[in-house]
Amino acid sequence: MSHKSGKSRKKHGGGHAEEHENHERWLVSYADMLTLLFVLFVVLFSMSQVDTRKFAKLADGLAEGFGSPTVAFSGKTSAMEGAGGQEATVLPLDSGANPGLQNELAKTNTIKDKEIADAVAAAARAKASRNAAAAVKEVENLRKAQEQITAALIKAKLEQSVRFHINQRGLVITVVSSEVVFAGDRAELLTAGRKILDAIAPTLRTLPNDIQVDGHTNQLKVPTRNYPSAWELSTARASVVVRHLNGKGLPATRLTAAGYAGTRPLIDPADPRSVTMNRRVDIVVLSNLPADQRALLPSAAGAESHS
Repeated sequence: MSHKSGKSRKKHGGGHAEEHENHERWLVSYADMLTLLFVLFVVLFSMSQVDTRKFAKLADGLAEGFGSPTVAFSGKTSAMEGAGGQEATVLPLDSGANPGLQNELAKTNTIKDKEIADAVAAAARAKASRNAAAAVKEVENLRKAQEQITAALIKAKLEQSVRFHINQRGLVITVVSSEVVFAGDRAELLTAGRKILDAIAPTLRTLPNDIQVDGHTNQLKVPTRNYPSAWELSTARASVVVRHLNGKGLPATRLTAAGYAGTRPLIDPADPRSVTMNRRVDIVVLSNLPADQRALLPSAAGAESHS
């Protein structure tokens, strides 16, 4: 009986030992958790000691590469503030520090610069293409007006008195005025001059463009008798043409007169033909294009004439 009792106590005692071991095993897990937490805090602490200069430079480079500014280390309070709430001071990145980072930043800047240069070049090419297309289209419209005017002049047998060319202003219709449109030192239209303007006016009336009439005299040193100078004479002739076109249905708001005396010769004054050719009236169909596109009109007209 006592033997059994002892045996029973031994078993019972053994059972308590096993239960005690099971209850203390949580300490092992707890110790493991504390160890992991300690490692975690060590890692976090080491991360807080990152070189802020390098990090700021890298952040700025990456942000600029993606096309947006970064606020990292821009004076705002961050997780990397110094002790006592003082903000970390960002110093320039040393040129000799971390060559790998320097190379990456250089590559980023190079790629960015190339992308910008490519975008600018593509935009310039697209703009140049649009401008050229607009100039070609404008030349086509001006040539159609020229053809209509030429047909009317041929019908009136006056085509020899008119010349055409296209410059950066638009279509220039040159009417040689010597003894055809105006008499010497006079600003009254002759019969032939009125017929020329009558042939030109219907086409001009259908155009949306403004019209400028320029009066020019030749370079002969002959004093004017009916006008104080060649300036008044050339301006008077331009004004008479404007008044006649207005009477043929062109709105006054589309018409302008200007006198240039002998300051803008059509051909070299040394040429014998200049006496008659430089004494003229230019009727200019002004282009409505912007200045950068108007500048292409002469080249577009030249390319068309050689095509």
